[in-house]
Amino acid sequence: MVTEQNIEKFSVQCKDIFKQIERDVVGQKEVVEATVIAMIAGGNVLLEGVPGVGKTRLVRTLGRVFSMPFSRIQFTPDLMPADVTGTNIIVKDEDGNSKFEFQPGPIFSNIILADEINRATPKTQSALLEAMQEHTVTVMGVSRKMNEPFFVLATQNPIEQDGTYPLPEAQMDRFMFKIIVKNPSLDELMDIVNMTQKTMAEVADAACNGEDLLQMRKTANQIPVAEEVMKYTMTLCSATHPDSECASEAAKKYVRLGASPRAGQALISAAKVKALMNGRYNVSYNDINELAYPVLRHRLKLTFEAVAERVSADQIIKMIISEVGKKYKLTPVESVEAPVSEVAEEVAVEEVMDAKAAKKAAKEAKKQAKNNK
Repeated sequence: MVTEQNIEKFSVQCKDIFKQIERDVVGQKEVVEATVIAMIAGGNVLLEGVPGVGKTRLVRTLGRVFSMPFSRIQFTPDLMPADVTGTNIIVKDEDGNSKFEFQPGPIFSNIILADEINRATPKTQSALLEAMQEHTVTVMGVSRKMNEPFFVLATQNPIEQDGTYPLPEAQMDRFMFKIIVKNPSLDELMDIVNMTQKTMAEVADAACNGEDLLQMRKTANQIPVAEEVMKYTMTLCSATHPDSECASEAAKKYVRLGASPRAGQALISAAKVKALMNGRYNVSYNDINELAYPVLRHRLKLTFEAVAERVSADQIIKMIISEVGKKYKLTPVESVEAPVSEVAEEVAVEEVMDAKAAKKAAKEAKKQAKNNK
């Protein structure tokens, strides 16, 4: 049972965490808050943004603030699965006999920074699948458990597509949040430059350790969720499927494949943490609506029509929230939307237009060949 003392301790620890992170990361309050929520809730995070906006610095700072072992894996096309998980090597014992001994890879840590994750081949990306969901790694038929708490914080660049491999849907679904990291404002940019002129190193101090984090998660899990709020959350997830009984009009038009049950689990777990951060003892509809964007945006597979009309995942989520909210007679809430990369959208639309043009050209060529006969 959650006591007032637990709530107060949770609130104080969160304030300390944010205070220390602010010493190294300028601005990006929404990104920082969402990342901390996911870590307390026990989820993995995918940070998407152009180079130089502080994605890697944020993850390194989190390693300092939470005072846990931290590993960085730079994903490149030539990285192999064994470079991530580790492998068995032949060693000699005291008697000179050869034997296999497991050499752990960098994934055996508490916080894993998977930098530029979309630059590795699908074979290497798959090395993270088991660790992200089951918190175990299987090498040569032997499963080894990860140390708790365990998180994968991955970064990717949405602009440059040369030499990248899009993450498979199964792996995307294992990220609790996909967070869009914006470019800093003018004032933030000035603060960043002034701060880095003094030192490029992180200066944040530890605010809590792994045991404290696990205790915070335990406290958050005990926060009650009203039946109506739970039903609303599940309806929201189900409404993303164009063929479900709760299908929304936006999903029928723009979504090819909706969110999985992991989305519902992520929404409830994260909303409990957010409620505690705001000093409340129960989850509200607003908590669900605000967290729907980072939870759902990477779990929706859009139709050709959505891409052609330049309708982003965030816009579709907003439509679904509005539609489901009307059924529940909720007051419309303006949720903060993370920006979608305009360049990425333009590239996607150009690819669609190129495909259209190629199809049309092939049709005309076939017609011309028929006339020549």
